[in-house]
Amino acid sequence: MYDKGTVLTGLAIFLVLALSAVGYNMIAGDNNKPEPEKPKGYTSCVLEKSEMAKSHMQLLNQWRDEVIRDGKREMVPAGDLMVEKSLQNGCLHCHTSKVKFCDRCHEYASVYPYCWDCHIAPVEPAAGKEAH
Repeated sequence: MYDKGTVLTGLAIFLVLALSAVGYNMIAGDNNKPEPEKPKGYTSCVLEKSEMAKSHMQLLNQWRDEVIRDGKREMVPAGDLMVEKSLQNGCLHCHTSKVKFCDRCHEYASVYPYCWDCHIAPVEPAAGKEAH
């Protein structure tokens, strides 16, 4: 009824083709994780670095829900500072460069968050000029 040899050959060819892209990226690709630019003059954030790297969107979504739905706009501790539960007035107070901080990791991971659909992205200083 089934040609076992043809099915197994087809399955083997499929696996080779499917795994070739992964193997190629492991061998030839530049797999170094990007290092986003750290804010100057700040030593701590609202969570540890590893926790922020993996769950900052959950934190931002939680803050959004608490502020918009519940009206809880209290300040939260970030080390020795208190910051507002806000992307614009909290996170972007320290992380002033979207290109050097947000975009480096998001482009590496091929993730395109919708933050900037509503929020205004920070203005990047022109090349060679310092922001005031």
